[in-house]
Amino acid sequence: MKESKRRTTPAPSHESPRPADDFGAWLAQRLTALGYDLSGPRSGGKSRFAEDSGISPSTVGRLLRNEMPTDPRLLRTLAEAIREPYPVVLVRAGFITAEELAGARAPETKQPITPDQAADELGIDDPVERHLFLTMTRTMVRPTPTDGEGRLAD
Repeated sequence: MKESKRRTTPAPSHESPRPADDFGAWLAQRLTALGYDLSGPRSGGKSRFAEDSGISPSTVGRLLRNEMPTDPRLLRTLAEAIREPYPVVLVRAGFITAEELAGARAPETKQPITPDQAADELGIDDPVERHLFLTMTRTMVRPTPTDGEGRLAD
């Protein structure tokens, strides 16, 4: 028997970093709430949703079976079709956690940099230019007196 020279390489794994075991049930609830009949294999709801959303019927079936897509852009299309915010669908599908989403919505606040750090970041290393920059910056960030003291002119 002739041995095939065709090499087989395993398909890259693009599994969701977190399992989304309840995604299919959640999606079925959303579709039912939107009026798609999923009561049986011939109910037509899955096919009608596929047609309405532009997502293939086989992909809709895979989503309902918790088989997550490898491309999160599909979830954007799904989010629009089921009228859910895209970030919510990403969390439900296990692409990101609720904590990651919250962190993206409210990133950690950074401490302001000092004038010296700003000069370093800007590459101001000439001593005269650096002194001028630091003096100007420190003057600009100095708190404004509330009692009128320290004002140059009225």
